[in-house]
Amino acid sequence: MNTMTIMDRTLNTNATKITAKDVNVYYGDTHAIKDVNVEIEANTVTAFIGPSGCGKSTFLRCINRMNDTIDVCRVSGDILLDGEDIYDKRVDPVQLRAKVGMVFQKPNPFPKSIYDNVSYGPKIHGLARNKAEMDEIVEKSLRRAAIWNEVKDRLDAPGTGLSGGQQQRLCIARAIATEPEVLLMDEPCSALDPIATAQVEELIDELRGRYSVVIVTHSMQQAARVSQKTAFFHLGNLVEFGSTGQIFTNPEDPRTESYITGRIG
Repeated sequence: MNTMTIMDRTLNTNATKITAKDVNVYYGDTHAIKDVNVEIEANTVTAFIGPSGCGKSTFLRCINRMNDTIDVCRVSGDILLDGEDIYDKRVDPVQLRAKVGMVFQKPNPFPKSIYDNVSYGPKIHGLARNKAEMDEIVEKSLRRAAIWNEVKDRLDAPGTGLSGGQQQRLCIARAIATEPEVLLMDEPCSALDPIATAQVEELIDELRGRYSVVIVTHSMQQAARVSQKTAFFHLGNLVEFGSTGQIFTNPEDPRTESYITGRIG
């Protein structure tokens, strides 16, 4: 361990939320992720950056077992959430995904009302005993996702009728309605215009007070703006991981520097 890492650890009081040890992912014969080891801290925004097809989204999907839904996909190694192995046979992936919420690249509200979009998860997991409790969860989630004031008078309207940026914030509200501890975001702004992107970025910064946020982004500027930690992936390898400032201004690996300066990717 180099002195820089020791110094960082000393200065940072955040506890480790997710630990990945020797994680490998195969799609059939393709080795997509190779021996990834990383510790992701609580109440921190961690950005995964790297060229297209480098494995960052694949690794993100390991953290809530979304890769389970792909027949040819095989994951080895350990991923621990608060010290517990999420791939243990006793772990129910549905319960895990309530703890580890996910927001996708393209806003994907259900073809239901705004209210039903947010209440869907809490209903499945039995988080509300009555309508009043559910109303409270829906309002709290929409407020946390910074969209309550825009939709409070039309909760019965379809979520699909909102603008792209509003739909993405609705999807964030839906993801946090089950009170997750981790929020995964797979390029959450790539389908949005600059104004909507700025609103979502501001929201990400607020959410880290309550959740561990992991964001995959193709935009280095976005990673620099929203994250405290950055992981650089290249050809399925985690090349470098450290504080965002250090990765962008003083990377240790020449491959990181080549990517940051635009020579690869």
